[in-house]
Amino acid sequence: MAITFNESSVGSEPFGAGVLRQRLLTGQRVEGTRILLDRLALGAGSVAPVEIGPRSLGWFQMLGGTATLTDVAGGATDIALGDSHVAFLPPGFRGTLASSGGAQVLFAEVPTAADLDPKLCSEPPPLRVIDWRREPVLDSEHDARKRIYLVTPKLFGTTAIKGEMIIYPPGTSAANHHHEGAEHFMYMLKGHGIAHANEEPFPVQAGDVVWFADHERHFFISDGGEDMVFVEFFAPGAYKTVWAPGASVCTWLATGRDIGGQAPVREIRSHSSADRDSHVDV
Repeated sequence: MAITFNESSVGSEPFGAGVLRQRLLTGQRVEGTRILLDRLALGAGSVAPVEIGPRSLGWFQMLGGTATLTDVAGGATDIALGDSHVAFLPPGFRGTLASSGGAQVLFAEVPTAADLDPKLCSEPPPLRVIDWRREPVLDSEHDARKRIYLVTPKLFGTTAIKGEMIIYPPGTSAANHHHEGAEHFMYMLKGHGIAHANEEPFPVQAGDVVWFADHERHFFISDGGEDMVFVEFFAPGAYKTVWAPGASVCTWLATGRDIGGQAPVREIRSHSSADRDSHVDV
């Protein structure tokens, strides 16, 4: 059965100067998980250390506020971050995340990333920061959902992890399915709804973490008066999606726009999840 809990049930611990960390996904809470997930609360004038091991990779998404990412190993380069920025941290990254006015950050790490992507150490990808609001929006062919990719081979140069943001307008539901070859989890950003794991329903709301094991059937229904939005991640990022008998195979259609309705910073072609869910062109 899926493992689910709300971040409010997880205590905080000091992490750097003026920073509190909640350890959401851990090996103790989810035995054998390849993905570690933290939520960081940076106070005004705070500084958090950021260090990625030589066989690991890291990723974080700004949830609110502003911060500065400093790449100490890369010549002390400073990168200004707002509430729509996403950062990919390659193996061996060493730096700091500081905030003058406060910020909230979702931080994920894959400690065994080199085992999931053999090229990760020999051909390490660079540090990269993107603004998800400028990324292409894809529309679901069979329902009202929208998808924005956050971690893909084309964006960050690795298949060790894959991530995306999914937006469910009120009343939207998706088809029942499962994945083979990867574990995955969702972090609920906004709204609420009903999740199903192996046909067993349970409620979800903002701040929830939902973890699914390999082969566990699942789908979501948005039942509130606002969009239900979550980010989801897979490790490894190359896997197979299997749809329940009679279910509509998910097909994502290119819109040629970002979430604000403007031309996006890159293009993604329409594609189907019929045979795979790790497309190199995204």
